[in-house]
Amino acid sequence: MFFKQRASADGTLSYFYGCGGKGFAVAVDVVAGDETWFVNEAQKAAVAISFVIDTHIHADHLSGGRALAEQVGAPYCMHESDVGLVHFPIRGLRDGEILETGNVVTQVLHTPGHTLDSLCLLVSDRRRSTDPWFVLTGDTLFVSGVGRPDLGGTPEEMAAKLYDSLHQKLLVLPNDLEIFPGHAAGSVCGAGLSGKPSSTLGFEKRWDPYLSMDRETFVRALTADLPEKPAEMARIVATNLGKAA
Repeated sequence: MFFKQRASADGTLSYFYGCGGKGFAVAVDVVAGDETWFVNEAQKAAVAISFVIDTHIHADHLSGGRALAEQVGAPYCMHESDVGLVHFPIRGLRDGEILETGNVVTQVLHTPGHTLDSLCLLVSDRRRSTDPWFVLTGDTLFVSGVGRPDLGGTPEEMAAKLYDSLHQKLLVLPNDLEIFPGHAAGSVCGAGLSGKPSSTLGFEKRWDPYLSMDRETFVRALTADLPEKPAEMARIVATNLGKAA
């Protein structure tokens, strides 16, 4: 298995991973302008990009996912709730769906809360074990924080959904599972994010204060002091939906 994390200046984290032995790869949360980097990395690894995935409709940056998918001839994937919402074809991913890329297997977890379409990706390398090795948590769970709940719906309602997603989909996973989020420090998609770009689920359970709160306290804390919304959010979302030229 190969795995690469790519960081942008604003704290956005993208991912490229797959099975080098059988020549398949997955690109996740590609930032506009980074498409050539993914193409070059695929060529260096002698792999074909089989899936291009966005973990949600981004509000803070323009996505390069659709452009990369078109360039390499791969399906552009988002949660199935985005089918009909976006103005271009996508492959809608279902909760629990398995994506096979050689020995590397990705399970889709629908984790609404930051947005209604938010996904996490649970990844295993069958050459090592059938047990999951790591999870790409998108904007659902960060190192030392969680996703903000005010970009895709009523903050209190979305915070409650986020609490349920965390406790029903992520916190039930093994403590030694590595987590790789969609942002680190510098992003406006969460408050108090660490500059460390990865962690383990067990460490976050112990030290992320949001993960030890009950539901009512979590909703109250998460909605009490929301940061400013991303600059040009309306234009960015419209473009990522395919509404803008």
